[in-house]
Amino acid sequence: MSKPLTKTQLVAALAEEMDTDKKSANAALEAITTIITKEVSNGGAVTLPGVGKIMCRARPERMVRNPATGEQIQKPADKVVKMTIAKALKDSVNG
Repeated sequence: MSKPLTKTQLVAALAEEMDTDKKSANAALEAITTIITKEVSNGGAVTLPGVGKIMCRARPERMVRNPATGEQIQKPADKVVKMTIAKALKDSVNG
């Protein structure tokens, strides 16, 4: 398994794909990240065509166990960010 791309490598690949400089590619990546963060933190969802859907889901209050002590404790309700991978991406990886 190969290592994941770093931000620098991603910006360089994006600049090459867009046929632009790294500064513009970095600005585009930052803008996309900002938009996704704002939308998901406000309870919305963002679909990246061909990649997947990023959304915020609410988790109910539940009982969890402390693995160190075995003690059962009540964990309050919270929100978690989830990503559903697009079928096109799954298919390209598997075949």
